[in-house]
Amino acid sequence: MGGVNTQSPARRVSARLGALQESATLAVDAKAKALKAAGRPVIGFGAGEPDFPTPDHIVEAAVKAARIPANHRYSPAKGQPALREAIVAKTLADSGVEVDPNNVLVTNGGKQAVFQSFAALVDEGDEVLLPAPYWTTYPEAIRLAGGVPVEVFAGADQEYKVTVEQLEAARTDRTKVLLFCSPSNPTGALYSKEQTRAIGEWALEHGIWIITDEIYEHLVYDGLDNSYILREVPELANQTLVLNGVAKTYAMTGWRVGWMYGPSDIIKAATNMQSHLTSNVANVCQAAALEALTGDQSSVAEFREAFDRRRKLIVAELRKVNGFEVPNPQGAFYAYPSVEKVLGREIAGRTPTTSSELAEIILEEAEVAVVPGEAFGPSGFLRLSYAMADEDILEGVGRIQKLLA
Repeated sequence: MGGVNTQSPARRVSARLGALQESATLAVDAKAKALKAAGRPVIGFGAGEPDFPTPDHIVEAAVKAARIPANHRYSPAKGQPALREAIVAKTLADSGVEVDPNNVLVTNGGKQAVFQSFAALVDEGDEVLLPAPYWTTYPEAIRLAGGVPVEVFAGADQEYKVTVEQLEAARTDRTKVLLFCSPSNPTGALYSKEQTRAIGEWALEHGIWIITDEIYEHLVYDGLDNSYILREVPELANQTLVLNGVAKTYAMTGWRVGWMYGPSDIIKAATNMQSHLTSNVANVCQAAALEALTGDQSSVAEFREAFDRRRKLIVAELRKVNGFEVPNPQGAFYAYPSVEKVLGREIAGRTPTTSSELAEIILEEAEVAVVPGEAFGPSGFLRLSYAMADEDILEGVGRIQKLLA
């Protein structure tokens, strides 16, 4: 055969990577940008990132750091000591949780913290309780680690928040981890202190690990406070990994700086993995993150105020859409309407039966990009990010209102 590759296509890619799905949110955002570039007046509600530029003082810290030759070299895989100390101080100030800087690992964005957390905890066949709707990356990370995601669904009638009773019903002798994300991507749901405490005490009772994603901690509205699970149940410290980063709070999604902290043995295992995978996070980006955490914090309140205004606007407008049910999001920058009453109706000559089909019709007929619920769990929902200008929110939702009138 003279060197001809006779392997079947199925064997060319490993089963684990072959099973990974493309990030649906990034795919929708890319499609919207491509249509815009082709001259279509598309309004994209897909991307989960602030539309503000990174504050100037943070950018200037990076510029200054780029001129220091030491930053042109490798640095500790775990992260620069000064940044880890700043993360410890920030954690204590925000949540009241005391952390040893040796138990902090700086990662290449929050996503690396997610993957390393599951890789460090999950063995083949271990079950991970995954409250749904969930961020699209969680189940992929669980499966890549050999784990089994077990979806626990809470609908709009529960404001997308699972109960202890639901978690207990899903628990088996193979359950090892619970993923807890509040405020939530994709729903904007915020668990109360009482709800958080109840879930934490349940996990403690049954020896279940918690991976808690706190990336949206500062984007909380209606005069509420974020409920940190380790503040509510400090006894969980030896079975909890906390994930966070600068991306959402400081409009730094592209800088790729996240972190994780938890028990020393787990952090050591994750650090070993990162030492082989990526080594250190870019030193210039670490310098920017250090300035973000220790410098002027006025932008945090400014961003939150702008998001709050947009939140109220998009919820009010979405509630005018015929057939949409819109719980009030109390955190992050997403609205997550239930569209089940729209499915089965004829729209522009077509009859969608899933939220994926509905999203396709909205994009083609109204030139508005939204992410369908299938990306985050069950069909019947749409996610709209309101990290965009007020006029774009009005125009985009206005087009949906007109299409579905």
